[in-house]
Amino acid sequence: MDSSIKDLEGANNNTPLLDQITTTQRKSKSVLIFSLVLLFLGIGMIGLLVNHNYTSSSDDQIPKLEIVKKFVSRGVSEGVSEKKFNLFSVDEEASLLLLSSYPWENNMLVWQRTAFHFQPTKNWMNDPNGPLFYKGWYHFFYQYNPNGAVWNNIVWGHAVSKDMINWVHLPFAMVPDHWYDIGGVFTGSATILKDGSIVMLYTGATKEMYQVQNVAYPADPSDPLLINWVKSSANPVLVPPAGIGMQDFRDPSTAWSTPNGNWRFTIGSKINKTGISLIYETKDFVNFTLLDQWLHQVPDTGMWECIDLYPVSLTDMNGLDTSVTGNALAIKHVLKASLEDVKVDYYALGSYDIEKNVWTPDDPKLDVGSELRYDYGKFYASKTFYDQNKQRRLLWSWTGESDSEDADIMKGWASLQAIPRVVLFDNKTKTNLLQWPVEEVESLRSNKKEFNNLKLAAGSVLPLDVAKTAQLDIIADFEVDKGALEGVMEADVGYNCPTSNGASGRNALGPFGLLVLANDGRSEQTAVYFYISKGKDGNLKTFICTDLSRSSKATDVSKEIYGGIVPVLDNEKLSVRILVS
Repeated sequence: MDSSIKDLEGANNNTPLLDQITTTQRKSKSVLIFSLVLLFLGIGMIGLLVNHNYTSSSDDQIPKLEIVKKFVSRGVSEGVSEKKFNLFSVDEEASLLLLSSYPWENNMLVWQRTAFHFQPTKNWMNDPNGPLFYKGWYHFFYQYNPNGAVWNNIVWGHAVSKDMINWVHLPFAMVPDHWYDIGGVFTGSATILKDGSIVMLYTGATKEMYQVQNVAYPADPSDPLLINWVKSSANPVLVPPAGIGMQDFRDPSTAWSTPNGNWRFTIGSKINKTGISLIYETKDFVNFTLLDQWLHQVPDTGMWECIDLYPVSLTDMNGLDTSVTGNALAIKHVLKASLEDVKVDYYALGSYDIEKNVWTPDDPKLDVGSELRYDYGKFYASKTFYDQNKQRRLLWSWTGESDSEDADIMKGWASLQAIPRVVLFDNKTKTNLLQWPVEEVESLRSNKKEFNNLKLAAGSVLPLDVAKTAQLDIIADFEVDKGALEGVMEADVGYNCPTSNGASGRNALGPFGLLVLANDGRSEQTAVYFYISKGKDGNLKTFICTDLSRSSKATDVSKEIYGGIVPVLDNEKLSVRILVS
């Protein structure tokens, strides 16, 4: 083993990247509280300054490169997620002209690099793969192109951490080197067996980009860093069954144990426009049986990718191992699918009958693909795992940046991973999940400023002095005047974050929130805000939205408006936490 790798055993929680040499200071912009409502707001806010900079290698300088004139759609034809967004409702030629028009400079692109999200030093990254905790280390694998900042040549990148904040990048875990994965080592999941050994199931693509399922094991289970991996001689262990398209068979989930000692896992697919989850059972991860019954299916949802099935406790704040079934009164099972057609991760709560091998939603109106999402922003191909180290269920997700592909090539990287989140059942509403950044993020806080009892009149914007900082952990509580809530008589129906003019659309009860990354003249600003609407029945609905329409002067970035309804119980304050990186 290379000495630089071996020495990691003595590394502390602040282990730097292996190839770091220089640091880059990011610019700071303002934070403002704003109110565009016809009432007063009482606000208490804590701005927790984060002092943390990732570093880059000296050989990772951003290249000067001519704009690519032809947009190439990457991914779907190979059966994986592409990076693509639509900025303009005009023809392709005109779109290309506009997309290529912004005069990026290297210092602008360097500034975009995030501070505490997981991100390799350069090149393309997408789906999270096989996260797990093993012998004192958190392991994270990910789809990676070692040769450039666009999707291609997919291998499994590999990094380890003590705290999921500071990462050590290791050699690639797996590369395309057999006929069954020569087209790419695609998404997969880790299963820790009862004896503590690890099995990695993953999708491989053949030269023709046909999708098959494969198995890999750690070459040396005693190695806590899991540097080397061995692919099973039985690969491919599964090929698409009859009736399933050769490119519609991917992303095996973490396996769960059955009462007879076998293991089951699900694979995403589709039949026509019906998204389905196939189920396989195995005793030894060499021989597999396709079960007759699908785990679940939903018409008109298209291809299901990156399916996840896991239990959540109804009574406890701890996470549960994937194999836990238990009393149906004590747990629910979450079924989540990434819908390829719309690039959205949907989940639903329900019950899993392990004898019949069927998952049933609690509410058919809230089935997979209907309403519940982990996130309304750029959040896709997510994967959870059970962290036995702290007894919690953790959620990872790929976050595609808003840049065009041309800008990605110029800056030399594309995509990042969302901050890992703890996932719990919401015992108050009993209709959805709760998510919160892992507690380890709080170790980055280096300073604190509080702003209490601030009152905002209609249409006001109040700057907050958070000093010079590029990273913030913001916690803000908003208290809405009860008299104003009761005094609004006119119904405000049909509000929707993406289609209701963003932060510019207003009524008597909204919007109000924060403008982050705002420059002095506010010609660039990102609004994170609440909006309260009153229905014809008098009931209130609370929305939380993010408006990127004025986030940048650049013409070749996506400027979408995200958001949805957040459940708020009687007498609850509105609270928001924003990580600015």
